Amino acid sequence: MENIKILYVEDEVYLGKIVKESLESRGFRVCMQTDGLAALPAFREFRPDICILDVMLPKKDGFSIGKDIRELDESIPIIYLTAKNQAEDVLKGFRSGGNDYIRKPFSLEELIARIHNLLKLAHGRAPAASAPSPGDEIQLGRYTFHLMRYELRLGEQVQKLSYREAELLRILAGHQNLTVQRSEILKRVWGDDSFFNSRNLDVYIKKLRGYLAADESVEIITLKGVGYHFAVGR
Repeated sequence: MENIKILYVEDEVYLGKIVKESLESRGFRVCMQTDGLAALPAFREFRPDICILDVMLPKKDGFSIGKDIRELDESIPIIYLTAKNQAEDVLKGFRSGGNDYIRKPFSLEELIARIHNLLKLAHGRAPAASAPSPGDEIQLGRYTFHLMRYELRLGEQVQKLSYREAELLRILAGHQNLTVQRSEILKRVWGDDSFFNSRNLDVYIKKLRGYLAADESVEIITLKGVGYHFAVGR
């Protein structure tokens, strides 16, 4: 992992030093900032492969930094670190461009696992300008899902998907008119079926339903206690 560059923004200096040194011992290159206002200039100069942003920062909070970064780079993975775990905070994190959300205190192994997961999802992504091959497209009712471009198209309208959104839709698309277990989705997309990840899944399902709302023949049906039935009209 010696080529993977991480922008890490954390104002707790002692914690930040431990995390930085631990990541560097695993071969990552880490640029650490303790001031929210310094994050964006560091992003431009360092050009990281992934960003890890604490939410509660002096001068500028992590969600605001995430929005700024997302305006500069639509595809870079962003992980938020926070002591908060309320549903509205999770939603705010994803709305500001986050791909993942880790509650403090966290284990280093959990953080590294999530970094690897996001980078794995990002690996092999086709450039936006390249045309997908037929095998990269899945028809979902009136929608076309471009797997490698992380796009959901309806006519001329294009919805860009985050890594997790695309991975979740990929699983559902592979189970058209079938039921997929909730635990299977959690383990494949998040790595485990913990309560916190389960809350994240609820957020992503809601977002996908919104993206697919224009075609009534495509529906994600919740089967309480089981999982989801992905109904696609023929």
